[in-house]
Amino acid sequence: MKKKKILIRIGSLRHGGAEKVLVNFLKSLPPDKYEVDLLLNLYSGLYIQEVPSWINLKYLIKGEMITTNRLQDIPIKAFRVLYEKMFLWFPFLLYRFILKNKKYDVEIAAIHAMYREILSSPQKKSKKIIWVQNDIFNVKGYTQKVIREFFRFDRILVISEKLLNGMYELAENEAEKASVIKIYNPIDRNDTLKKAEAEIQDYPFSRNLPTFVTVGTVYPQKGYDRLLNVHKKLIDEGLSHQLLIIGDGYDFNNIRNQLNELGLQATAKMLGFSSNPYPFLKKADFYVMSSRHEGFPTIIAEALILNKPVTATDISGIRDLLQNGTLGNITANSEEGIYEGMKKFLTDKNRAEKYKKEIAQTELPFVLEKSVAHLQRIIDEV
Repeated sequence: MKKKKILIRIGSLRHGGAEKVLVNFLKSLPPDKYEVDLLLNLYSGLYIQEVPSWINLKYLIKGEMITTNRLQDIPIKAFRVLYEKMFLWFPFLLYRFILKNKKYDVEIAAIHAMYREILSSPQKKSKKIIWVQNDIFNVKGYTQKVIREFFRFDRILVISEKLLNGMYELAENEAEKASVIKIYNPIDRNDTLKKAEAEIQDYPFSRNLPTFVTVGTVYPQKGYDRLLNVHKKLIDEGLSHQLLIIGDGYDFNNIRNQLNELGLQATAKMLGFSSNPYPFLKKADFYVMSSRHEGFPTIIAEALILNKPVTATDISGIRDLLQNGTLGNITANSEEGIYEGMKKFLTDKNRAEKYKKEIAQTELPFVLEKSVAHLQRIIDEV
């Protein structure tokens, strides 16, 4: 049987939800059926080591990701931007010198930000797929005109009902609607459970107080500024609890300064990046998501796998994950909403137990095998 040749493009394999989902997908693909080239703009990230050996890993630039704006980093960042732009402006250079004139059956943008790169491909006969992993309707610069460009792809994969409905509203005919497919991100349940068993060295908190945990790159979209304000408000009201923030990013120092200014050093901790946050998640009492927008927050799926009560702002993907509130609190996407959600867990112990029971009795839809099988069917049939 002739193998289908696939090109997949993504920025890097840093510690993000979309990157982890892609690697989960690659690890589950049959090597006897596909020949896959994975092209990174930047050869960097935690998940590179998890890419299966049979995947052809290619890159434009090799080096660490720069998340600061220090003066000495500006020339390097400028060079990287121009180098990547060169291949976008002159794609024949990419396909000749990096991809060695290889012909592909399918080309996939693994995140929405790579849409121009795939659409600029000189290989007009290849089928094009875009995998939308974020709430593009709330991402700066993604106007309706820009999002309309996605309908130039043969298939548009979206990971939530909200994104599906948004694309349907922009579609101008039934053919465009038919190109949009909702698909659950593949989550490796067994891997999550196994990693959660690791021992924690130097746990930063007392084990006697209710503990909220949140995991994610420290960007403004995550709403950690709102979360700290809510934490402070609840503490001032006498509702004792602890807050653990796991992750790094360019907003890290701003959030840490806010924590210190609010005088929360005893009750809130920022651990920075962890390659395995699951033991902390397992040990915590609740998971809190304060994001302003997301696509499909993979960490919520993993919290459910670990049977953790969740309170989350009403962002894309949350209603799918929490089954419209059956499996956890869905709050208004505001500081007041975050406050109400956390307060419910601190004042009503039965609520958390109710969610735990519901989670334990529910067959979660984002099972790895089912999602990968769905993705394979789409690739095979396109």
